[in-house]
Amino acid sequence: MNRIAMTRFKPLSYACTEAINTLCTNLTFAGNDKKVIMVTSAQAHEGKSFITMNIMRTFAKLGHRVVLVDADLRRSQIMSKYGLQFQSEQRYGLSHFLAGMCDAGDVIYETDIPNAYMVPLVREVGNSLSLLTNNRMQRLLDYLRERFDYVIVDAPPVGVIIDAAEIAKHCDGTIITVKYNSVSRRELLDVKNQLMRTGCEILGVVLNSVTFDSLSSKHYYHKSYYTHYDSDYYKPPKKSASGSRKK
Repeated sequence: MNRIAMTRFKPLSYACTEAINTLCTNLTFAGNDKKVIMVTSAQAHEGKSFITMNIMRTFAKLGHRVVLVDADLRRSQIMSKYGLQFQSEQRYGLSHFLAGMCDAGDVIYETDIPNAYMVPLVREVGNSLSLLTNNRMQRLLDYLRERFDYVIVDAPPVGVIIDAAEIAKHCDGTIITVKYNSVSRRELLDVKNQLMRTGCEILGVVLNSVTFDSLSSKHYYHKSYYTHYDSDYYKPPKKSASGSRKK
């Protein structure tokens, strides 16, 4: 199998590690039918690639066989930001497969993290929508679904181009990454409505770039993380009028 090394994939801080661990745990509770998960955002630079890369690493460390698909066909950040280095002469990526230039097996790379695999982009394209609307994207995701426990798709921002909505049609669920204090309510509602029209279930929202200096860790986890990401699985106990928690 092709191999790829990630030369600039830095370890996380303790607080960030715990947040990603909780996110991955919540994803496992989403159901066995949620195997192909897309990660997107409303705008660029909200940290969706950071989230996808760390979901991949964390799932792999937990023993899951996971593959990340870099589907930001026009402006990928993963290759340059994480210092991907190919360890074979063959360098096919997602855009090559979508253009019919290679087979699905040619674009799967084993990384230097056990259990973690990647379908890199390799080459950005300008006509991304025409590549995504043929049936090859669905064929690839179906191929990966049969071979991996989880398929994590790094998609472009929904509020910038239509590509993410097209990709969502072939996914089991989607996560929206939101940079703290940078996106309006209207933008988020537009993203939500556009994704809902695809029929892909919205699994939750990840609040990114939170400053821990302004929030205690307990307040952050119980008020911000769970409420914004996964309100269906965690609901803080109600308080009585005196302020004590009801049992």
